[in-house]
Amino acid sequence: MNTTRSSPSSSPWLPGVAAVALVGAVVVAGIAGGWTADDGEGGPTASTDPARRGATTQRGPVATVSVDTVAPRRKSRLDDPVGFGMYGDDVTKVQRRLKKLSFDPGPIDGNFGERTRAAVWGFEKLVLGVDAAEATGVVTQRVWSRMQDRIVIEPRRPESTDSHTEIYLPEQMVIFFRRDEPVLTSHMSSGDNAEWCDDVVISPGEYGNAEGTEPLRRRECGVSITPGGVFNFERKVEGLRQSALGGLWNPVYFNYGIAIHGAMTVPLEPASHGCVRVPIETSERFQDILRLGDQVFVFDGVKEPEEYGAQLPVFNKIDPEWLATSTTSTLPP
Repeated sequence: MNTTRSSPSSSPWLPGVAAVALVGAVVVAGIAGGWTADDGEGGPTASTDPARRGATTQRGPVATVSVDTVAPRRKSRLDDPVGFGMYGDDVTKVQRRLKKLSFDPGPIDGNFGERTRAAVWGFEKLVLGVDAAEATGVVTQRVWSRMQDRIVIEPRRPESTDSHTEIYLPEQMVIFFRRDEPVLTSHMSSGDNAEWCDDVVISPGEYGNAEGTEPLRRRECGVSITPGGVFNFERKVEGLRQSALGGLWNPVYFNYGIAIHGAMTVPLEPASHGCVRVPIETSERFQDILRLGDQVFVFDGVKEPEEYGAQLPVFNKIDPEWLATSTTSTLPP
């Protein structure tokens, strides 16, 4: 019997599918009931030709989902929908399945916390095709049934570097691949395209204070854009760093000061100054996964990354009003 502390709002699951062709998209193929373990232990499998399997194929803006209609196998059920703040055996089943699919639900402990919610958001956006702003983080019986399908996540850019990363701005998702197999799939938050002016602190060695020996403080203005394009990881730093784009936990840089990094807050909507935020615990995992020189493909939904190449970011400027009244200063160590 599943025990819970609270009951989430059970919004109906709406499959985000439309009859549109995909050009170089992430492919997520689900073969329904392709495994039998009740606790969700079945892992990803190779793609299967729908014509030979008698499968139906639904195409959407994010994924291709194929469902076996010939010989579906037994699936387990949840006692009730599960969501944030709940705990029990059903939560454990969901966490195990998400981890098998390369998402990061956190410890398999039966507690539906923020990391598990972020992993469910990712599943909704990537596999179900739910709009990024409409993900609920709630696992209903219909979502759990789809989660038990035999699912394949394939890169949009196979056969690049031995390991590579793909960032999907419209879906607010990032996937780390090794030999074209997903090893970590995460919800993320990128730049919101807004103009800003903030007081910033820049750690020594960071862009804007590369030769400094002490933290630099000044007021800068910029535009919160995450540029599309093809890049390479250039540098990674463990721990907390301060930059003109804000506080970065375990940053891995790929476009001047723009990095993938951990953050305390990773909302559903774009909210960064241009970096790619992921949950702070997830950043501790990708430090071991990413390698300097790995390719990074940023898909913005407008052009293919190769059309941009290594597109430069929008560089910040020192606030002229601050410059007229202040002198650049350093902070004590």
